[in-house]
Amino acid sequence: MTSVKMMSKTCDVGEHLRSFRCRGSVKMFNFNPAGTSCEKEPLLSGKLLCPAVDVEGTFSNVGLREVPLPKEEYEAPYRHRCLEWMSQVFIIPQRVILAIMGFLAIMNAYTMRISLSIAITEMVNKSHGATEEDGGVCPIDESANPDDFTGGEFDWDEELQGIILSSFYWGYVITHIPGGMLAEKFGGKWTLSLGILSTAFFTLITPWAVELGGSTALIVIRVMMGLGEGTTFPALSALMATWIPAKERSKLGSLVFGGGQVGTILGNLLSGVLLHNIEGWSSVFYFFGGLGVLWFVIFTLLCYSDPESHPFISEKEKAYLKQELGTLERDRTLPPTPWRYILTSVPMMALVCAQIGHDWGFFIMVTDLPKYMSDVLRFSIKDNGLYSSLPYLVMWIVSLSTGVLSDWLITSGRITITFGRKLFTTIASIGPACFIVGASYAGCEKAVVVMLFTFAMGLMGTFYPGMKVNPLDLSPNYAGTLMAITNGIGAITGIIAPYVVGVMTPNHTLEEWRIVFWISFAIFNVTNLAYIIWASGEVQPWNTPHLMNKSVEAGESIDVPANAKKSVQSLEAIKQ
Repeated sequence: MTSVKMMSKTCDVGEHLRSFRCRGSVKMFNFNPAGTSCEKEPLLSGKLLCPAVDVEGTFSNVGLREVPLPKEEYEAPYRHRCLEWMSQVFIIPQRVILAIMGFLAIMNAYTMRISLSIAITEMVNKSHGATEEDGGVCPIDESANPDDFTGGEFDWDEELQGIILSSFYWGYVITHIPGGMLAEKFGGKWTLSLGILSTAFFTLITPWAVELGGSTALIVIRVMMGLGEGTTFPALSALMATWIPAKERSKLGSLVFGGGQVGTILGNLLSGVLLHNIEGWSSVFYFFGGLGVLWFVIFTLLCYSDPESHPFISEKEKAYLKQELGTLERDRTLPPTPWRYILTSVPMMALVCAQIGHDWGFFIMVTDLPKYMSDVLRFSIKDNGLYSSLPYLVMWIVSLSTGVLSDWLITSGRITITFGRKLFTTIASIGPACFIVGASYAGCEKAVVVMLFTFAMGLMGTFYPGMKVNPLDLSPNYAGTLMAITNGIGAITGIIAPYVVGVMTPNHTLEEWRIVFWISFAIFNVTNLAYIIWASGEVQPWNTPHLMNKSVEAGESIDVPANAKKSVQSLEAIKQ
């Protein structure tokens, strides 16, 4: 390492990297000290001696010959020393911080989404429906508080409750594709954060709206919440495609998407605690809406759309991501979204089928399990929150552990990405289908029912290293749009499922619910069969439309520019 005097500052010349780093500054220059205008000479007093050149933008020092520096390199962007210090303070890599904040984003989204599922059991009058004498519902425990089973002031029948619970998804479906396209074009940071912020705002004003306009106002508020939250998964997929290498995708992807389970756990558990200890049901919406606003503030300070725009990412992590992803910023030169190829892609259609199966079962459980616990099993509000949250705790643990397992199996060459996605998706379909049907035949054996629901949701956690991260495999460049399509179509089941449950369970009896669970059994298995036959974990040719004549999936050698290298990262992971 040698040094040269630059603008009264001593600078190190990296002879291998051919760059300057100035002490007292963090400005970096691409500069070759050897060449036609400057040749290396013996060092004198630690200074690099070169022939004098009298041009603008040169290094100079009295008594030394000058080293020319092009003006465009002299004016290169630099990081403030405070940002350099921050890059050294953060021990956790920025991609992991992004994954943690993505996890918290989904967690907040789910707490705000499902808080109504518990609260509505205290909002609605429960004087109607089957009784113990009819044999359609379970007896109330002697230790339970009878007031927990009277409900609230609103006289909404089961069908109207189904419409209210499904109305969130009316808006949720609409903003998926626009959210994905916005995230790919402008970056996922603001697409994600503003969506969560708007959901938090509407959550906070829910009690006021219900008191003012009743069920109609609540439906409108839920639609608006859905519009805001619809950008969440597409924006996160775009962020993950830009930040997370293929060999870390199952692990960090499971962490991020596991926020859904943790959000459901906290939403059910804390809602039960709040409703039990605080009079009225409004505290639930104030609490979770406030958490959403807090997340927005922290996320916008810490996270950025891509590594290149991140002001305090470490140089070590930048180099690693450059090596793994091929580029540190979004490819702004991509052709328009290849809609025709996407919508006619067989692996894409298989992914949509798997998403429908997952979402039907998941939304039945998330939206209606608290009602089943309350109306059929007759749990108290506090126990309802606890036992409704337990299955999602197990689901979260399973999703994280199987995410690590999936990454290990793939990177060690024991299985291919395609086989891994199919294997974990199949486990997540067949297992829950069997256990939820079994729960409906367990009758009023409450411990057995809770255990079977817990097994069902636990196995559903393997969806996350399975089909949930599959859009990133098929097309890293258009991952936001793919997630928007799959999650948007899957979310239609969120509109249908609660309404179907409301229509099919007017008296909320065990027999009525058993039919609901058998329908879920059929949907799980049919959609999984389609995924097994036609799914793929390979990068699709339409990921790079300008390279369509080359077969990415076949692994042919393609002269891909640096900014398109990320489009073949999944293929490289298989070869490792």
